[in-house]
Amino acid sequence: MVDRQRFFRTAPGPIAGAVAQLLLLVALVQTVGVSAAGWVVGAVVALVLDATLARALWRNPAATLNLASWVTLARATLTIGVGALAVSSFARALPVATFVSLASVALALDFVDGWVARRTGSSALGARLDGEIDALLILALSIEVARSVGVWVLAIGAARYLFYAAGWSLRWLRASLPRRDWRKSVTAAQGIGLVIAAAHVLPLVAAQVVVAVALALLAESFGRDTWWLWRHRHAAGAQARGRTRDPRLTAALSLLAFVVVWAALVTPTKPWLLTPGAFVRLPLEGIVVVVLAVVLPNRVRRVLPWLVGPALGLLVLVKVLDIGFFTAFDRPFNPVDDWSFLSFGVETTRETFGRTVADLTIVAAVLIVAVALALPTLAAIRLSRVAARHRRVSLGASAALAGAWIVFWAAGVQVVSGARIASASGADLAVQEVRAVQVDLRDHSVFDRLLRKDDFRDKTGGQLVGALRGKDVLLVFVESYGRLAVQGSPFSPAVDAVLATGDAQLADAGFSAESGWLTSSTFGGGSWWAHSTLQSGTWIDTQGRYDALVKSHRLTLASAFALGGWRTVAEDPSNSRAWPEGTSFYHFDQVYNRHNLGYHGPTYGFSTMPDEYTLLRLQRLELAKPRTRNIFAEVDLTSSHTPWTRIPPFIPWNEVGDGSIYNRLPIDRSGLNDPEKGYSTSTEYSLRTLYSFVAHSTDKNLVLIVLGDHQPSRVDPGQPGHSVPISIVAHDPAVLKRISSWGWVDGLQPDARAPLWPMSAFRNRFFAAFGA
Repeated sequence: MVDRQRFFRTAPGPIAGAVAQLLLLVALVQTVGVSAAGWVVGAVVALVLDATLARALWRNPAATLNLASWVTLARATLTIGVGALAVSSFARALPVATFVSLASVALALDFVDGWVARRTGSSALGARLDGEIDALLILALSIEVARSVGVWVLAIGAARYLFYAAGWSLRWLRASLPRRDWRKSVTAAQGIGLVIAAAHVLPLVAAQVVVAVALALLAESFGRDTWWLWRHRHAAGAQARGRTRDPRLTAALSLLAFVVVWAALVTPTKPWLLTPGAFVRLPLEGIVVVVLAVVLPNRVRRVLPWLVGPALGLLVLVKVLDIGFFTAFDRPFNPVDDWSFLSFGVETTRETFGRTVADLTIVAAVLIVAVALALPTLAAIRLSRVAARHRRVSLGASAALAGAWIVFWAAGVQVVSGARIASASGADLAVQEVRAVQVDLRDHSVFDRLLRKDDFRDKTGGQLVGALRGKDVLLVFVESYGRLAVQGSPFSPAVDAVLATGDAQLADAGFSAESGWLTSSTFGGGSWWAHSTLQSGTWIDTQGRYDALVKSHRLTLASAFALGGWRTVAEDPSNSRAWPEGTSFYHFDQVYNRHNLGYHGPTYGFSTMPDEYTLLRLQRLELAKPRTRNIFAEVDLTSSHTPWTRIPPFIPWNEVGDGSIYNRLPIDRSGLNDPEKGYSTSTEYSLRTLYSFVAHSTDKNLVLIVLGDHQPSRVDPGQPGHSVPISIVAHDPAVLKRISSWGWVDGLQPDARAPLWPMSAFRNRFFAAFGA
C-alpha cells in the first residue's frame, strides 16, 4: 500500500515529462526534420532526466513537484528539443526560426518558474532541477553557436560540468554556496547572449563580442564562487568529516579505482586483442604498487600515487595512440616522428567534415588527454589510501597474488594468444617506448648516410630514361588502392570486373598492360611517404625520414625525366598547403593543386574534386597543348580517399566542363553506413575513370604507370599486409618489352604469379629497364 502511494506520488511528473518530450521530438521530426543522431541524443537525455527525477522523488518521501517545478519540467521539454536540433545541425541545415523560438521560450519560462517559486514556495528538488535545466540549455546553445562563432564558445556550456568534475577530487568544491542573485543573472545573460548569436541577427564580429562578454561574466561568477569555497574549505572539510559516507558508495569508488588501475595496466595496444579474454591478466606492477603503499613511511607513501598516477596516465595515452595507429596505419605510434600527424589529422578532418567538426574533435582530444591523465592519478591516490588503511589484508592479498603470478608465469598460461595471465605489459611497454626512441634517433644518422649513396646520381637523363624519349609518361597514384581491392575481399569481384572492362577498353584502343605487386611503406594514410618511396628508391616510413629526404639531393623519377628533357608536372587536386619540396626536391616545372585547377563544383569529403575533372584538366592544361617537350606528370587521384562518404558519379567526358555540373548531380553516400561499400564504390569509380581516360586518349605515345599508394584503413581488419597493385600501360609494344624480365603478368590485374617487390625497389629497376 505504501509503495502504491509512493508510486502515485512519484510517477505523474516523470511520465508527463517523458510523454511531452517524446511528442515534441516527433513533432520536430515531422515538421523541420531531425537527424537520427539528434533524435537519439534527445531521447537519451529525456530518459536520463526523467529517470533521475523519478529516483529523486522515490527516495525522498518529502519531495514533491510544486507549481514552479512543473514549469521547470515544461522548460526541460523545450530544452531537449533545442538539444536535438543542435545535434541535428551537424548533418542538416538548422531551422533557425524553430531553434531560436524554442530556446527563447525556454529562457522566458526560467523567469516564470522563478516568479512562481517566490510566490508559492520553492523546494530543494525544484531548485536542483532548475539549475540542471539551465546548464543543459546553455550547453545545447553553445554547441550550436560554436559552429559559427568559434569552438571557444563551448567553454560556456562546459563550465558547470567541469566544475562538478573538479569536485570529485577537490572535496571543498562540493560545499554549499550562499544564495547570490548575481549568479542567476549571469546564467540568464549566457542564455540571452547565445540565443542572439544563434539567431544570426548580428554580424559575426558583434556576435563574437556578445558571447565573449557572456563568457567573461561566467568566468567572474565561477571565479568568485571558487574563491569563496577556497576561503571556507576548512569548515567544509570539517563538516564533510562529520558526515558518515554511505559504505556502498565507498566500496563502489574503491572498486572503480581498482578497475581503472587494472585496465590501465593490462589493456592491449593492438585493437584485435581487445577481447574479454585479453583482460584476464594479473599485472605485476599493480602488486608492487600495493606493497609499496603498505611498507613505505606515511610521508613517502603520500608522494607515491602522485608519481604512479601520472605514469599510468601516460601509459594510457600511449595505449590509446597505439590502438588508433594500429587501426588506421597498421603500426604502433612512433613517439619521435608521429606528432606531426596531429596537425595532419586536424587538417584532414577540417577539409573532410568542416571547421566545426575539426574544432570539436580538438576539444574531444583535449578532454580525453585530461581524463587519461587525471583518472589514473585519482584512482592511484584512492587505492594507496585503502591499502595503507588495511595493511594486514593488503599484504596478505599481495603475497597470494604474487605467488599466483609466479605460477602463471612459470607455466606460461594465457587465455588468448599474445596475452599471458602473468603480465608485466605496462613495464614492457615503457621499455619498448624508450627503445623505440633510441632506435629512431639512431635511424636518422643511418638514413642520412644511405641518402648519400646513390648509384644513379651521376647518370645523365638519357642513361636513366632515354628509352622513353618521345613518350608522355603519367605516374598515377590511386588513393587507398590496395591488394584488398582486388583479392580476398567480399567486394573484390566488383573491382575486378572494372579492371576486366578496363583491359577490354585499352585493348580496343591498342594499349596493353603488365602488372605486379609492390609493398607500400605505409598503410591507411601517409600517402606522401609512399609517393616519395617510389620516386626516390628509399624506404620512407616515418616523417623524420621524409623530412630528411626532401632536404637531400636524392635523384627521383621526376628529376630524372627533367634531366632527360621532359616537362615535369605534379597534380594533387586535394592539396591546399604550401609544398616547397615540389620544386626544391622533385624539381617539378609546374605544380597544380586545388587552388589553380579552376574547379567550380562541390567537394567530396577530403577529395576536393572528382577524378574525372582532375584528369580532364591535365589534358587541357598540359597534354593537349602544342609543345616541344614531352610530359612527365605525377597525378594523385583522390576520389577513393577515406571516409568514402561522398562519391561523385561518372559522367560523359564532354559534360564535365568547369565542374559546375556536379552541383546538380546526386552524390553517392553509401560509405556513411557501410565503409566497405563506400570504399569499393569509390575505387571502382577511380579506376573506371582512369582507364576510360586512357582509352579515349589520342596520344599513342602515352605511357601510364598506375599503382595504389597504400592499403585502406577501416575496411576488413582481418586483411593485413601492405601490398598494392601496380601496372604499366603502353600503346608501343617496345615499352612493355623492356620489362619482360620483371615477371609481371598480362593485364591490369596482378595475381599470385606476379612478384612482390618493396616499393623502394621500383626506381632502380625502372632506370635499369629504360636507360638508353
